[in-house]
Amino acid sequence: MTDDKPDILVVDDEKTIRDGCNRVLSTRGYTVTGAENGQVALDILQKQPVDVILLDLKMPVMDGETLLEILKERYADIPVIIITGHGTVDTAVNCMKKGAYDFITKPFQIDPFLLTIARAAEKRRLEQQAKRFQEENSRNLYDLSLEKSRLRTIINCLANGIMVTNRNLEVVLHNPALMRLLELGPDTAFPASVKAFLQDEDLIGTLKKIQSGESAPDATVAREIQAGRRFLRAISAPALGPEDGVVGTVTVLEDITPFKQLDAMKTDFVHMVAHELRSPLVSIRQQQSVMLEGLAGPLDPKQKDFIARGMKKIDGLLDLINDLLDIAKIESAHNVQTRVPTDLQKIIEETVALMEPRAGEQGVTIRFTARNLAPISADPKHMDEVMTNLISNAINYSPDGGEVTITAEGQGEYVEIKVQDRGIGIAPEELPKIFDKFYRVKNPRTRQVMGTGLGLAIVKGVIEAHHGSIDVESVPEGGTTFRILLPALAS
Repeated sequence: MTDDKPDILVVDDEKTIRDGCNRVLSTRGYTVTGAENGQVALDILQKQPVDVILLDLKMPVMDGETLLEILKERYADIPVIIITGHGTVDTAVNCMKKGAYDFITKPFQIDPFLLTIARAAEKRRLEQQAKRFQEENSRNLYDLSLEKSRLRTIINCLANGIMVTNRNLEVVLHNPALMRLLELGPDTAFPASVKAFLQDEDLIGTLKKIQSGESAPDATVAREIQAGRRFLRAISAPALGPEDGVVGTVTVLEDITPFKQLDAMKTDFVHMVAHELRSPLVSIRQQQSVMLEGLAGPLDPKQKDFIARGMKKIDGLLDLINDLLDIAKIESAHNVQTRVPTDLQKIIEETVALMEPRAGEQGVTIRFTARNLAPISADPKHMDEVMTNLISNAINYSPDGGEVTITAEGQGEYVEIKVQDRGIGIAPEELPKIFDKFYRVKNPRTRQVMGTGLGLAIVKGVIEAHHGSIDVESVPEGGTTFRILLPALAS
């Protein structure tokens, strides 16, 4: 990177977006490279360095969220700006929590767009300067306190707090942003023990582990802490000496309070709406149930049919409310409450037994086989919910006389579960969207299938909360297969 020629990588499957970014940025001194998906972007990064990445979320082959996780591991120092539509702003905010620098919404407004790019490029330049300076002076971090005037112009420009400690866990370098975030006054002694700056024992313990050399030299440790009224994300890494020995730690603290408040407001709103809706709906359902059973007087067949239809709609609304609550729990990281050794075979067998009468009504056969299954550490209630959602979907989208096949097999350190149907399948362009909230496959043959569009989002959230993964393969008119991998308990 030169001061006047930052290199920008635009990762977006829309050629118009890539070309538009190239036209706008190249005329202002930027060097622009385009990639149509995440895999192409990784290939480019292996061949040439870049300074800023513009990343779309929804792409074929490899989507933006997957690429962001890889970038966080391999290219953590490159600022990533998320390109998002208005419908995926929540996802973009979540990406910022995972390390993205900022996000911009389509369609772009030129001035804010250029300002965001310039800030990210400047951040990259300053961090590279700081890194070079650190490498030159890492032999003795105490010398940094004597040379702080050389760093002050760099670290004072950063909005994030910077804290550098020596081998004795004494803070030898910090910036004004750190004092502001930790709500500390200018009279704090310097250099001073890290405990004079932070009271979070977990973070201090993390710094001690880094000092002891337990972490890999290039590893970073991220942790959320609370300092007064603020919630902070602390990212810590070892400071290495000339012979790769650990001579101290470097911690960057970022204020994530607005995101925490936004999450809390969203959760409170969902719970409030759910409570205000569920109570009257349950009351209405009970009253209709009394009438349907004839306890309020005899009904003719037509009246019974109307009431039964109304109860079915109420049940659909109650399912939607319950799904919304589950989604809120997953997004607030409170969904998995208890983890115990869990027998997946037993859960699947019970789910199949529960689903067989319903499958029989549609002429669908369910087949289940299991082999070498090890127990997993999981919440049995949520594993049951996962299997119920997947098997129910497979039945719903299978033709009369079709077959749903469930296989569960031990795969070394993992347990693999497959749920396969031979139904209408999913079009390739719709596959990246099926785990999105409220998304339902657009097919005239599925209009009669009732659902909230939240089932697969819940499944994905539960599986990922258990440190597993889920993917899908589908052939139009040839069926769909969901594949789950979950870590097995060590025997």
